[in-house]
Amino acid sequence: MREAVVLVHGLWSVAGVDLLKLRNRLNSAGYECHSFNYHVWGKPPAKIAVKLHQFIEKIDAPVVHIVAHSFGGIVTLHMFDQFPFVRKGRVVLLASPVNGSAVGKRINANPMTRWMLGQSHVNGLSGDVPEWKGWRDIGVIAGNIPIGLGLVTGGPELPHDGTVSVEEAQLKGATDSIIVRESHLSMLMSSQVASQVIIFLQTGKFDQETTTPLFEAELA
Repeated sequence: MREAVVLVHGLWSVAGVDLLKLRNRLNSAGYECHSFNYHVWGKPPAKIAVKLHQFIEKIDAPVVHIVAHSFGGIVTLHMFDQFPFVRKGRVVLLASPVNGSAVGKRINANPMTRWMLGQSHVNGLSGDVPEWKGWRDIGVIAGNIPIGLGLVTGGPELPHDGTVSVEEAQLKGATDSIIVRESHLSMLMSSQVASQVIIFLQTGKFDQETTTPLFEAELA
């Protein structure tokens, strides 16, 4: 059975270039990969989610998985909140601040830097993201190497990946969750993370023996 993977990049990605290594590894594992590109200027995540849904609807495959990095995970939650899905597939969120972003809130609070976020703060980086209602298996990967652009604003609370804290990435109702020794961007280059993504897409569970379990999802 053909299985497609839709890759959804983060806030400041340039056409999803930072996801190319992960895409190549997914291709090598036999998945048909599609990259969804967007920009946040003038559009809140709920509006971007409409475009994501339209993009997925055009994919001719019986199974469609979604792998989303950072803000792309917020867009993904908005999509599932708005549209029912009948095709099979699983979801993996990579360092997505589903509980809001301390870094994003600081940038938005400063009139000199607010423009950088576009409308991403609306039901997004500022919080109030749609809750996950168990539509399908969803796995969460968070990083704990505190190196990244988020440190310019002071960074989130430890442990964090330089941009998003483990707590901010914790999704209530997640099927499975892990922490990896990676930063916000290095996880996209990591062969270990790619392997964990593939394992989850295949089984609905991560390989917990080689990683650190994330906090229990129910505690979010």
